[in-house]
Amino acid sequence: MAFSVNGGSGGRGRRRFGGTSAMSEINIVPLVDVVLVLLIIFMITANVMEFGLDIKVPQVKRVQSTAQDLPVVSITKNGESFLNDKPININLLADGIHERFHNATAVYVRADKETPWDPIAQIVAQLGEAKFEVRMVTAPIDSAARQNR
Repeated sequence: MAFSVNGGSGGRGRRRFGGTSAMSEINIVPLVDVVLVLLIIFMITANVMEFGLDIKVPQVKRVQSTAQDLPVVSITKNGESFLNDKPININLLADGIHERFHNATAVYVRADKETPWDPIAQIVAQLGEAKFEVRMVTAPIDSAARQNR
C-alpha cells in the first residue's frame, strides 16, 4: 500500500490542525507484478512436472484394469530400476518395498518395451523370492491402429 505524506494529494488532504491524512487508494501495480511472475513460474514448472520416467510399455490386445494402489517398479531401456520414480538398487528392492509399503502383497512391474530381458528377469526373481505377486503393466492397443494393419 502507498501512503501520501505532506501534500501528496495536492494539498487537499490537510486536516484542520495542520496534519496530513493517509491516502485511501490501494496501489495495485506491485500486486499485478507479483501475480504475473507467479503465473510465469507456474506455467514453466507445470510442463516439467508433467513428465516422469519415459517408459513405453508393450501393447497387448486385452488389458485388465485395476484400481489397486500398489508399488510400481519401473525399468528403463538401460536396465535402471526405480521404485515409484525413485532410483533403487535391485538387491535392496524387496527391503525398499517392505519399508515404504508395509502391507503390500503385490507389485506392478513396468518395463520399457525396448528393455533387454535380463534386468526384467532379475527383478521378477527378486520379487518372487520376497513372496510378492508380480503384475506386469501393459497398454491397450488402439482399436484404430488395429484396423489399419
